[in-house]
This record gives sequence, C-alpha cells and structure tokens, in this order.
Amino acid sequence: MKIQRALLSVSDKTGLIDFARGLAALGVELLSTGGTAAALRDAKIPVIDVSTFTGHPEILDGRVKTLHPKVHGGILQRRGHPADRETCAKLDLPPIDLVCVNLYPFEQSPSIENIDIGGPAMLRSAAKNHADVIALTDPADYAPVLNALRAEGDLPLERRRALAHKVFARISSYDGAISAWFSGAPAPEIPLRYGENPHQSATFRPDARSPAEATLAAARILHGKEMSYNNYVDGDAALEAARELHAAPAAVIIKHTNPCGAATGETLAAALAAAWEGDVVSAYGSVIALTRPVDLATAQVLKGRFVEALLAPAFEPDALAFLKAKSKDIRLISLDRPLAAPLPRRLVRQINGGTLAQDADVGAPEGWTLVTKTPFPEALRPVADFGIRICKHLKSNAILLAWEPSPGCHALLGMGAGQPNRVDSMRKLALEKARENIARLGLDPQAVLAKTVLISDAFFPFPDNIEAAAAFGIRHIAEPGGSKKDADCIAACDAAGIAMVFTGCRHFRH
Repeated sequence: MKIQRALLSVSDKTGLIDFARGLAALGVELLSTGGTAAALRDAKIPVIDVSTFTGHPEILDGRVKTLHPKVHGGILQRRGHPADRETCAKLDLPPIDLVCVNLYPFEQSPSIENIDIGGPAMLRSAAKNHADVIALTDPADYAPVLNALRAEGDLPLERRRALAHKVFARISSYDGAISAWFSGAPAPEIPLRYGENPHQSATFRPDARSPAEATLAAARILHGKEMSYNNYVDGDAALEAARELHAAPAAVIIKHTNPCGAATGETLAAALAAAWEGDVVSAYGSVIALTRPVDLATAQVLKGRFVEALLAPAFEPDALAFLKAKSKDIRLISLDRPLAAPLPRRLVRQINGGTLAQDADVGAPEGWTLVTKTPFPEALRPVADFGIRICKHLKSNAILLAWEPSPGCHALLGMGAGQPNRVDSMRKLALEKARENIARLGLDPQAVLAKTVLISDAFFPFPDNIEAAAAFGIRHIAEPGGSKKDADCIAACDAAGIAMVFTGCRHFRH
C-alpha cells in the first residue's frame, strides 16, 4: 500500500528534517503542527498545517490541535471495510497512512502542561490500526522505515506490528511516569548522555511534586540537543543567579557554574548585550538565563554567538523561530512561568559515606555600616546590591567588580572566583578582567571606576587586597567584615581615600 499522506508532530526534532525530506521525495503529502511545521518550512519542505487540513484552528494555547474527527477518522479508517470507505468519502476524511509523533518531555520536565493528550491519542489510533497505518515514535526508526519505503514502497505487517508494540510500550511508560508524579512516588531516573566527562554515566531524577517556583527540572525544552549533566548543573546555576535580578530585565551568563557576565538593562536585549561584555571569551559556549520572555531583539543579540543553552520565562514566536534557525543545537528552555525572588529551601550534598544538608543562601540580610572616613555615595548602593547578589553565586574565594554603565542599569565589570586565596582572585583575575574590558570597550578608566563597587564574598584577612584595589583605582568597596585585621584594612582604605562598608553577611560558595 503506497503511503500517500503522513502526519508529523514531534517534540524531539532529532532526525525530523531528513525523514520528512525523504517522505516528500517519495511524493508523500505532509501534515504537521506548530513547531514541527515551522521546522519543516525553515528547511524548505512542503507541509500543510493540521489546522488547514481540518478547517479548525488550534485553540486553548495549543492544548487542542489534533483532537479532531478529520485527524482520527483519517488514521482509524479501515481501508478494507466498504462501510468505512463510504463514511469517510461522505464526510471528506482522507486517509492518513503514517503517524510520526513523540511526546511532550514529561519525564524530563514533569508539569501539567507537559502531559501530552493529542500525541498519545494519535499514536494509539495509528498503532491500533497498524495494518493500515505506520506508527512511529522513536527517531531511531526513521531511517530504517524510510529505506524500506524507498525499496519496497511499504512495510510488511510484522514490521508494522513491531512498531505498534513499541508505541504502546512507550505510552505505557509515559503514563506510568505521570501516575507516579501524581501519587508523589519517586519519578523515574532519566539517563543522560554521560556525566561531567564521557567516561562517567549519569541520570537525572526530577522531584515527584511540582516545584513552588520556576525550575529547570519543570521547564520545557523547546529546541536543541538533549540536555547533558553539565547543562543541568550550569542551567541551574544560571537560573539561581537570575532569580536575584528578577525585578529588572536582566541576563546572567554562566560558565562552569560561575557568572562570567551579568547585567540589568532598560530592555532585555540591552541587558544581554551588556552581560556578554563582562567576559566575551568565557561567554562562548555558555549557559544563559534571562528574567523576561525572549523577544526578537534579544534573540538577535546572539547572532553569530555560540551558546549551549538559553533559559527564559517564555519565548515570543518570532524570537523562537530566529533562534531555531540560528542553530539546530542550542537548547531553548522555557520555564513557563515568571521569575520571582528565590524561596527558602534545603540544599543536600552527598559526600563519600554521608550526606550534608543546609539552608540555601536565600534572602540573607545585608547590613550597611560605613567604616571609613570617606563616605560611600548613596547613588552607588544599588550597584553594590547588584554586585552582592551576583557575587554570592561565584565560587569562593570570590571578588567581583560591579558598575553602572547607564543610569539605573548595572553590569559585571570583572570577577575572580574559585582561587585558594583572595589576593589572586582580585589581582590576577577580577582586576585584570576589568582592565581588559575597559580597554576593549574604549572606556575612560576614571569615569568607569567612579561608578564601580568592588565586592568580596568574605572578609579581607589582610590589607594587601585593599592596597591592590587602591593601586588599580578602586574607590568603593563592600565586604562582610569580621576579620582580626579589620582595623588594618580600614586604615588602608582611609589612607587611599576609599569608601568601604561592612555588610555583616558572608557568602561563601564551595
């Protein structure tokens, strides 16, 4: 039986384009929905929207698009039954001979909106009627099926039956994961490609219950390669840092769990562009979190720039189309809810032979005590607040320089993280990166440093950090205080004319 018409609607776009192009070359008419149809059009493959085929638009934000008699009548009609043929001819229900569907990624991101309804319904219909319809749900089957269609024009019944069995097994597993989620039972582990390195195996197990805030675990992966262990770790770090800036259009750029760029802006595009300038080298291959839905102007900031993953509350359709066309690999992750201030929670960390637990460093109170003769400008207090919020997400020992590139907008100018001593974090990393950025952008060092605050995640144990900062031209410092050498550090600030405040709150991150 020649395949005349196929319906393609996939969440995982792996192998889609080659498969669809092969079907089209065989003269198969292609029906599709939403993002799948857009991907086919971008690849110049002829496709008919299911809404055009049915004569009924998608409704309820895409919750209903394939639940229509013309779709299921086309799939379920028995070609060898005269009554079915008569009914379908009378009602104008042309046959659909191949159904290729994979389901919303519920196991990876358990949420109500990731419970697929139309996908399982179409697959069940196709698998039930496998004698007349080829049912596909695994991208691994695309090439073998296409090769068989090219060679023989059809699939033998035993091959169709095997594919139908695979479909029902997939649906059963999918429904089991949903049932476990509703019951509060542990969600199944999801195998990842590998761990931090290729020789390490890894899995991900999302929490059984829906989280109370936007999380990577409950997000939807709209496009791109499968998530890796490192993507999850960096994505979570990006999201946690972005929460700190939720009140403004903001961007945080993460490399190996450290914010290498961060900024707020009048627009999201301006924030992303400013964040990228924090470290243009490290931003390559980074993971980025944004605090607002991605519009086209923001998406275009990434033109010609390689990014592993982009997380945001949502993506506007034209921005999504631009980013998908930009790269087949970039992971586009929709949180499907706005960002808000981080909520209190417990963090658990396993060590060999035991487990550690602590409260997350969320909403810790910051004091503000001026300890120097030179006053700290009130206008720079928001810059310090921005810097503290980002510095707390850097690995200790952490030093961060924050500045105000335009009124009310803040950005990371340089940072040093993860060093065994605070002097190296400052002198060899944070100050040198700031020097490099000022020169690269053609800025006036004096004008920039007048609007810059240096942040330390813990106290300065000796005045050598103050001396290095003074030599660079730093005039404003915020640090926790509490060192036995505080008096020496304060004296060094007074000698250099530096304004320093103690916040009284340390933010170690090991």
